[in-house]
Amino acid sequence: MITPEILARISELAKKQRESGLSDDEKQEQGQLRRLYIDNIKNQIKQHLEPVAESHKHGCSCGCHDKH
Repeated sequence: MITPEILARISELAKKQRESGLSDDEKQEQGQLRRLYIDNIKNQIKQHLEPVAESHKHGCSCGCHDKH
């Protein structure tokens, strides 16, 4: 779960990177936080699309199955 604190830290590190650069530890932290953020977004998209994909598999009336 992405908390407001995590988003604030991502923004803080991005700002510091633009202004003065990051230490190696900060670069590592930034990479980990970005990965966490991206994984969270991917999971949200999957959760949103799973019901659509399931309904499409079972009883879809769009005619796409005749094309495969």
